Amino acid sequence: MSLSQRDLTFVLYECLQSEQLLSREHFAEHDKSMFDDVLKMAAELAKKEFAPHYRKSDLEEPHVVNGEFQIIPETKQALDKLREAGFFAAAASFADGGMQLPNVIWNACQALFLAANCGTTAYAFLTIGAGNLISSFGTTAQKDMYWKKMLAGEWFGTMCLSEPHAGSSLTDILSKATPRADGQYNIKGSKMWISAGDHNLAENIVHLVLAKLPNAPAGVKGISLFIVPKYRLENGALVANDVNLAGLNHKMGYRGTTNALLALGEQDNCIAELVGEPHQGLAYMFQMMNEARIGVGLGGAALACAGYEYSLSYALERRQGRALSNKDPLTNQIRIIEHTDVKRMLMAQKALSEGALALCLYASRLVDDHQTHEDATSRHEANVLLELLTPIVKAWSTHYGLEANYHAIQILGGYGYTREYPVEQIYRDNRLNPIHEGTNGIQGIDLLGRKIPMQNGLGFQLLSSRIRASTKNARENNLFALAESLDHALDAAQETTMTLMSAQASPELRLANSWHYLEMLGHIVVAWQWLIQASVAQTALQQKLSASEQEFYNGKMQTCKYFFKYELPKVAVWSNLLTSFDTTTLEMQENWF
Repeated sequence: MSLSQRDLTFVLYECLQSEQLLSREHFAEHDKSMFDDVLKMAAELAKKEFAPHYRKSDLEEPHVVNGEFQIIPETKQALDKLREAGFFAAAASFADGGMQLPNVIWNACQALFLAANCGTTAYAFLTIGAGNLISSFGTTAQKDMYWKKMLAGEWFGTMCLSEPHAGSSLTDILSKATPRADGQYNIKGSKMWISAGDHNLAENIVHLVLAKLPNAPAGVKGISLFIVPKYRLENGALVANDVNLAGLNHKMGYRGTTNALLALGEQDNCIAELVGEPHQGLAYMFQMMNEARIGVGLGGAALACAGYEYSLSYALERRQGRALSNKDPLTNQIRIIEHTDVKRMLMAQKALSEGALALCLYASRLVDDHQTHEDATSRHEANVLLELLTPIVKAWSTHYGLEANYHAIQILGGYGYTREYPVEQIYRDNRLNPIHEGTNGIQGIDLLGRKIPMQNGLGFQLLSSRIRASTKNARENNLFALAESLDHALDAAQETTMTLMSAQASPELRLANSWHYLEMLGHIVVAWQWLIQASVAQTALQQKLSASEQEFYNGKMQTCKYFFKYELPKVAVWSNLLTSFDTTTLEMQENWF
């Protein structure tokens, strides 16, 4: 499976102008050709090492026989190639042995891997996130012990948050950490839904575990973070650390990634190290969670792109039926792409998948601005805007990425839901992403309940000003109708937001339709990304271009028009629903179901 590399470079260079990052000191040793070489290497790895076993990893999912993991060998081979190419340390500094790549370039590479084989990619994705957290909050000794091994791709990592009884409600976790005389801790508890939680693909697995110390404050303020390796180092040798596999969860998708129920400390011999200060664990973990939320959104977009590319190829070749005006049954059948309804579904996929990908890469560019911009105010604004957009990146991209996959299956007809064709697996894989890293409903509550009022609404103000700047530019590019439509949609969102924020209403009422608020703002943000792409395409079309380039830019223009005509009008419906403080769902009684 794949996504369009032309679209990737279009967003990276023509829309996000990522080469401007080269003027910053942190990236000064790179040049654009180096970025291109890395992207080319990622594309080749994805094609040769990840894509070929995508189907096999689904059919022959990991399992345990006599205590030993059985995982198809191609999974480890692909991850070994990824390690040898240095991608585990792609964004790490030169001093730490990394490539020191911009986040936006690294995530473009990651999109290629995710589109090719999300199940195998997940092992690396989780390891990198866990390593980054240790790098940010761990001691020098912890970095030397764990992070360096993870950067090298020798040890893998996970995040252990959920528990069987609690799910996403971290307030209710029961795992306990008891201090030891040597300054370490004994961990006891269980963790559920742990992606890549156990396997034999690496020498060791470094678990980042949330647990509570004795007499810890109630709720999330009493959660601490611990490093719990599968094997601990004693006298220079790795020994079992009482981290045991209690069972594998059998998922509808992402079957190539193990998903485990872990039992910690059954023999009272699970030893851990505290990360940072006591009771600050959730604050630390939010770094990995937010990083993962962007990654999950990127996965939703990448799988949407993969489904689109396959169904487009199919529609260009598959012959079925005749034009509606042709009543002669003896004439040849036409390719299904010539049927208007198939074009509609292809345009829907293109609009949703490429829009989501552009949004994810825009968020990745904000990470670079937050970390490396020379101006302190710009760094702060990038971080505030990133915090606002993170729940949208995660939830909108996975929800509407899945809708794109729905259209891919529909285009293939009966073949679409058979296992002989990849779109049914893509759909199943992508269906997990609306649940990964906090359900999409939780993201809606986070957006409206926390991110919108944050810093007196600064994030929403920054977003609005950037959108207005783009509509102004679009008018100067003679894209008046598109600019006007987006301005009207943003007007509605601003009025809706003001109404919700100023209302004297209970949290239950104000947040009752928070998911639709996320949809509303997500549609506006993606429309904004499409307007940026249309403005770039409009300028390019004024130049002398090859036939293929003309087609590419015309495709961008037409798809932008599609999104504005078919999707953006939904903003008005959501705005009306939200400002009416509708209580239909809130007042529904459980006995009425």
